[in-house]
Amino acid sequence: MDLEIGQRVQVYRMRDRVAKSLASRLGKTGVVKNLKILDGMNIGALIEFDADEYTTWFFEDELRAVE
Repeated sequence: MDLEIGQRVQVYRMRDRVAKSLASRLGKTGVVKNLKILDGMNIGALIEFDADEYTTWFFEDELRAVE
């Protein structure tokens, strides 16, 4: 997937174990606010969630585009 800033995405999986507060974001949608190359291969995306404007990073493969 080619992420773009401003794109709407949904969190559909999480690679690692996370705190309950972050796990509750599974299935939620938000907007890509920033992108970052991680370890030369993976892309991270800063997502701002619609409901409460909370922002956090996700790997590209944890997200899917929504329309």
